[in-house]
Amino acid sequence: MTTWEMENAVGTEGKARSCGEVRQAYSAKGFSLASVPYQEIAGEHLRICPQEYTCCTSEMEDKLSQQSKLEFENLVEETSHFVRTTFVSRHKKFDEFFRELLENAERSLNDMFVRTYGMLYMQNSEVFQDLFTELKRYYTGGNVNLEEMLNDFWARLLERMFQLINPQYHFTEDYLECVSKYTDQLKPFGDVPRKLKVQVTRAFIAARTFVQGLTVGREVANRVSKVSPTPGCIRALMKMLYCPYCRGLPTVKPCNNYCLNVMKGCLANQADLDTEWNLFIDAMLLVAERLEGPFNIESVMDPIDVKISEAIMNMQENSMQVSAKVFQGCGQPKPAPALRSSRSVPENFNTRFRPYNPEERPTTAAGTSLDRLVTDIKEKLKLSKKFWSTLPYTICKDERVTAGPSVEEDCWNGHTKARYLPEIMNDGLTNQINNPEVDVDITRPDTFIRQQIMALRVMTNKLKNAYNGNDVNFQDTSDETSGSGSGSGCTDDICPTEFDFVTTEAPLVDSDRREVEASATQPGWSLQTLLVAFISLVLQRQWR
Repeated sequence: MTTWEMENAVGTEGKARSCGEVRQAYSAKGFSLASVPYQEIAGEHLRICPQEYTCCTSEMEDKLSQQSKLEFENLVEETSHFVRTTFVSRHKKFDEFFRELLENAERSLNDMFVRTYGMLYMQNSEVFQDLFTELKRYYTGGNVNLEEMLNDFWARLLERMFQLINPQYHFTEDYLECVSKYTDQLKPFGDVPRKLKVQVTRAFIAARTFVQGLTVGREVANRVSKVSPTPGCIRALMKMLYCPYCRGLPTVKPCNNYCLNVMKGCLANQADLDTEWNLFIDAMLLVAERLEGPFNIESVMDPIDVKISEAIMNMQENSMQVSAKVFQGCGQPKPAPALRSSRSVPENFNTRFRPYNPEERPTTAAGTSLDRLVTDIKEKLKLSKKFWSTLPYTICKDERVTAGPSVEEDCWNGHTKARYLPEIMNDGLTNQINNPEVDVDITRPDTFIRQQIMALRVMTNKLKNAYNGNDVNFQDTSDETSGSGSGSGCTDDICPTEFDFVTTEAPLVDSDRREVEASATQPGWSLQTLLVAFISLVLQRQWR
């Protein structure tokens, strides 16, 4: 307290009110009472609060101004806690689930194929290991073209199997390359590669894009909730929250409408995020529906070992026709050395696939299922819509901040304890041009907020493409521009779409049943093949 202020307090002792309540409230905030007057003093020295008789010195006004800034920052962070934790926790759960699902699928395939094909599988296991390695690399943001990768897997598998079913011949690398070119034409693996390509591609696009969306939502929510109030906002906050102290009214809280205008002015740029945020949430909900339905990665990956084994059996059934056509197209291969010429197809390669025991399958990944995860996240996402435009209302409903909407007279209106008369401003930056409480420069949008709006716009575009089965993340370059999680490295909302993936819907159960029944009546099919058809029918739900 300055000498002038002490003298002023003494000079006005006859008509000054006590500052006892203010001293008590000020001390409760953790401040020292050394400079707090016992009675009101003249307020000409105040820079923010009304320059009337006051319980505040200049030092107190400065400290309370900083306190109001700190409390505002904490209020925004507290209020946004739900949105931030939703994206943080659900990103962790989904990512953990997808990674464990891939690990389980690879382990299941390895265990089944070791039992079914024994040493022949183990000698060629790198073909299958590479498939899962590439699927994992795609999921984690790698620059992988899923269609080309799957085509390469079937071509490599055909090369390996062609040698196994024709051990009496010696095949050069050039000859095997010629063999692989017949993959599409001969369809040695039946219809399995086509179905898997459609299902794996769109399921992985949806899964990766959805997790990327959770990452972007998490980052935007974390960044935007850390506000940096402008000088004009800090003045308005001080006037609203602590000028009642200076007027000797520390227990009087701000009027609700007064609070709304202050918050709308201070959070004008955040409110402008709302439109793009809502579009982003809508796109996330659309992809979530795909994850529940035809793009369900769990129902694709869980029986992938069964489907690949079925493809191998198709190849075995058609081995003679396939070999004849390849010999016709690629030429007659040279006989193998005498040691191998008398050998026939290895016995254990003729081992037919046995139906798996459901109890042998691993438990659901990460202790949950995709359906449960999606149901949960959809509820949370819906609650986060319109979050940024409703943020002022949420803060002003807090009983720690205002007197509440029902108290219109006995509240602080910025000058005294009385009704707040100005109208409530609309949302967003441009609507704050006539804000009576906060000086807002509507010609200078916050560049940081604009960056977050652009990030949401790019992600929304990716989600819309994923909903249609398209992957805008893949770029035809040798560089990996994707990084480890956020996607393609698109520099604006126009992302490359040169590689439009197949978006055929998952075949319906009934049509699949007819397809299997029709194929089962074809002449020349073995008992084992009929068994495969029956197993496929039983597994339709997992196949989808």
